[in-house]
Amino acid sequence: MQAVILAAGKSTRTYPLTLTRPKPLLPLANKPLLAHTLDRLKGIVSEAIIVVGYMGSMIEDRFGYEHEGIRLKYVDQQEQLGTGHALLVARPHVRGKFIAMAGDDLYAREDILACADHGSAILVAEHREPERFGVIMEENGILKDIIEKPASPPSNLINTSFYVLQPEIFGILSSLQRSERGEYELTDAVNALARKTSVHCVKTANHVAIGYPWDLLGADGAIRKGQNAIGKDCLIEGEVVDSSIGDSCIIKGRVRGSVIMDNVIIEQDSVIEHSIIGSGTHFWGIIRSAKEARSIVNGKSVPAGEFGAAVGDNVTAKNVDIAAGCKIWPGKTVTGAITKDIS
Repeated sequence: MQAVILAAGKSTRTYPLTLTRPKPLLPLANKPLLAHTLDRLKGIVSEAIIVVGYMGSMIEDRFGYEHEGIRLKYVDQQEQLGTGHALLVARPHVRGKFIAMAGDDLYAREDILACADHGSAILVAEHREPERFGVIMEENGILKDIIEKPASPPSNLINTSFYVLQPEIFGILSSLQRSERGEYELTDAVNALARKTSVHCVKTANHVAIGYPWDLLGADGAIRKGQNAIGKDCLIEGEVVDSSIGDSCIIKGRVRGSVIMDNVIIEQDSVIEHSIIGSGTHFWGIIRSAKEARSIVNGKSVPAGEFGAAVGDNVTAKNVDIAAGCKIWPGKTVTGAITKDIS
């Protein structure tokens, strides 16, 4: 079997982290998100077709053309015209039943296997905020409809963007019209497929969606299971609790519940909690986390749960006191009290 991994998106909601890398290269326990995805596909698929776009060459350079026995092939989605269009550009390379999946979420191996047992399937999950996703309508385990981000969700089951499909989906995709937001939506094609044949709903409790910077913390913690992940060539003189520390870092302060990328220096007496610090950053100061933080994303205030801050790559922060929910763009030099995004 083959897998088509949709990894072309720009992901503005995860800025500043994805200003300098595509989302599939965000680190989880010191391995790229896409590496975890490929690991879970091992022994299930023989080839993965990776649809790239935004900073796609970084993905190809990182992974090459083979991963743990899985052949890798890259297809460029030159225009970002939606998930349906992204799948369609992979059409010439697909042979028979295949997996189609988002390249920026985490899926459990047992769920992949359960979906692969069916001719056509969709992986669904319960969520406390279904209005943020495509909401699933099903009857006796068979898909009836996917309703995109309804104001009043008719159920709490959401689409995880993981499918097992047959090549007939490409004929449906070819006849799609653009949606209201001007894109070709894969969910429209799956809805049309569900009107013709049975698409089985496989329920999971293991899906981890990474839509915002703070979601990286939850995904990282789910992999580490309370243990620290410490990279190579690190000097740890401070306190590190329940965190990931990348390669070649110097940690003299206190780090708790955080993701620290490569080549970061955290100076003495600094405190970082429930935050993400980008590669090459030099940090002196405090990041104050909050249990129910809020953050501005694309101009809107959104709940972030327990969260401190997201600091981009190559930031110099000196004597800072950063409020919960703030984000700092790559390459910035900051000092003093910070209560809003620095972009």
